[in-house]
Amino acid sequence: MTSTQDLRVATGLAPPRAFDAACRMVVDYLARVVPLDAWVVTRVADGQQTMLVTSDSGYGLAPGQSTAWSSSMCQFMVAGAAPRIVPDTRTVPGLAEMAAEAAAHGMDVGTYVGTPIVTGDGHLWGTVVGLNRRPVDPEAVDQEPLLDLLSSLLSSVLEADTAAVDSARALERAVSDSESDALTGLLNRRGWERWLAREDERFRRFGDPASVVMLDLDDLKTVNDTHGHDAGDRHLRHCAAVLRSTIRSTDPLARLGGDEFALVAQLGVEDAHNLVERLRDALDAAGVPCSIGAAPFTVAGGFPGACAEADSVMYTDKRARRGASGPRE
Repeated sequence: MTSTQDLRVATGLAPPRAFDAACRMVVDYLARVVPLDAWVVTRVADGQQTMLVTSDSGYGLAPGQSTAWSSSMCQFMVAGAAPRIVPDTRTVPGLAEMAAEAAAHGMDVGTYVGTPIVTGDGHLWGTVVGLNRRPVDPEAVDQEPLLDLLSSLLSSVLEADTAAVDSARALERAVSDSESDALTGLLNRRGWERWLAREDERFRRFGDPASVVMLDLDDLKTVNDTHGHDAGDRHLRHCAAVLRSTIRSTDPLARLGGDEFALVAQLGVEDAHNLVERLRDALDAAGVPCSIGAAPFTVAGGFPGACAEADSVMYTDKRARRGASGPRE
């Protein structure tokens, strides 16, 4: 085979529009041509390596499982410190020590095969990985040209699919009045739920880092009871303005009703924690304090799981704030 077109003809890999479909085709094809115990497509982001698509017959690997990038064999391959094809991991420094540590935890890795998936500007996006519990004959995995073609195919589909999603998101940001909160101009609950439904599949497809942040305005009932509902409306609009000024314009922000707000930040866990602290400081300084909870999106739990967890954390924060400063609404 001498070209990506030859590969598509030989394997039946017609160029799919969705990146996850391309990943499934590549993994299934590799499992047939180079039958190792597992083939996996992973996403590398926020210091984690997360499995997106798997074909496993020996390890029990599944989409959504994650490990620290610092403990991944792929780090050596990407850095050029280890070959992409290692029939016997005991023969390569770095991989040998990591394989011994994995074996101590019941996961034998005798053979490692890996190739990077890169973005259009050359940055690491993820990897295609093959693993076998026992070392294999070097000829059985002598497929470097095939790996080059498959990783190139995935990079091309990734770039096209990412561009298509970016265009769709730009159109979707022009939401209808029925999806906007009349008081604050933010998404309303309907718009929020429609955004989550659309984006859940996209985030699962690409394994992008994201965190859900739920907020509950602490003093709205007091403002309404003391100064009237017009003052309460101004309080809500002020809170919305502070939130808008603290997050990126592309991150969806919603008023779910009453004194509840929510947003999705396309950030990993540590950066999301820093954002929560910035939000808390900005809201307190503006006189619109909120109880806040955040939780990361995961491939396994999706946005429904992240929303439920963030809501729980927010109510824990609310109880703690009430205990520290007296009853709040």
